[in-house]
Amino acid sequence: MTYFTDVSHIPFEGRSSANPLAFKYYDETEKVGDKTMKEWLRYSVAYWHTFNEGGADPFGAATINHKWNHYSGIDQAKARAEAAFEFIDKIGAPFFCFHDVDVVSQTDSLQAFNKELDEIVPVLHSYMKDTNTELLWNTANLFIDPRFLHGAATSSNADVFAYSAAKVKKQLEIGKELGAKNYVFWGGREGYESLLNTDMGFELDNLARFYHMAIDYAKEIGFEGQFLIEPKPKEPTKHQYDYDVASAFAFLQKYDLTDHFKINIEANHATLAGHSFEHELHYARANNMLGSVDANQGDLLLGWDTDEFPTDIYAATLSMYEILKNGGLGNGGLNFDAKVRRTSIDPSDLLHGHIVGMDTFAYGLKVAHRLLEDRALESIIENRYSSFKEGIGQDIVTNNTDFHKLADYAHQTEITNISGRQEMIRGIINQYILETN
Repeated sequence: MTYFTDVSHIPFEGRSSANPLAFKYYDETEKVGDKTMKEWLRYSVAYWHTFNEGGADPFGAATINHKWNHYSGIDQAKARAEAAFEFIDKIGAPFFCFHDVDVVSQTDSLQAFNKELDEIVPVLHSYMKDTNTELLWNTANLFIDPRFLHGAATSSNADVFAYSAAKVKKQLEIGKELGAKNYVFWGGREGYESLLNTDMGFELDNLARFYHMAIDYAKEIGFEGQFLIEPKPKEPTKHQYDYDVASAFAFLQKYDLTDHFKINIEANHATLAGHSFEHELHYARANNMLGSVDANQGDLLLGWDTDEFPTDIYAATLSMYEILKNGGLGNGGLNFDAKVRRTSIDPSDLLHGHIVGMDTFAYGLKVAHRLLEDRALESIIENRYSSFKEGIGQDIVTNNTDFHKLADYAHQTEITNISGRQEMIRGIINQYILETN
């Protein structure tokens, strides 16, 4: 069956095109620096929002009922896979991602669930070969099932800890079979509702034990993908342990996990934590922890995770600036963890959402590359810290001073600051955005 009948393939037609089913800026073969757009951006389609999403929100039932969801059981799983890879092939994304419950429906029995996974994985593998698509990452969903009401790896119930381990074990095996580039942990229930009934230290110790067991099992079976942690500050728990990049990094340092993990950063999660997207990317890059990206945006007027397709050129430019300075995303990519609005009920809306997201980041890539090539921001930053290049500043950086010398210097010196020129910098960025072709 053909599910997306409006187009056979999304072409690149350039900025003058009036065709809504064509890329205006994303030309996968265009070189930006030493890599093509396809190599820099490494786009991925999120199985859950794109093919499973029904448009429900906290205040309303589902509004979207695509044809591939008109089935049940394993037939539904196969229909979704058929639709998914038709879509992935037509949009031209080289990667996809999934949770275990995205590709088959959750069952009460773990044995029955694994049996259905064993049936659908060869189907996925076959489609991957036919469409030349790779698996960016897979994961076990450890937050939807009622078993996880107290958490998964941080549950107060040891039986739930074991159940969670069994789910991850299976997904690591599937990840190896499908050649996953990464394995991501999102701790949707790894947090607390109240400290009055929570032993936070014990829960964090158990979470670290869980991750070390996952590392050991990955080595045992020869899974070579990068492990990722995806931070989120709240929703569904009041306080999730992986609140932001900084807290996730601190956790990894404490439990000797930094050699095995990097961070998967989602734009909407960054803003929920009170940070900008580029802040989280910058913090991860500065600590050599930038692994992959979930590309979306939130509505700053709403208090929950709206997962909108990214359209903000300014934010995309600043995020690609960080990714370029990182030398790219390595094993990672830009995964569209985004969903169409609940009023967008046609299959073609899924195409439009991905087209605008892919064009947005392609444009941001070009602007960011020009900024870096021209050192438009780098020279300003270097000048701002120029006092550390000589004299007492150089002594500070080279550890050639102490409080006695610094105090003597301060008593003899009149401090003169230079302007940060933030308004000028924003004007420069605007100019580059407007003048990029």
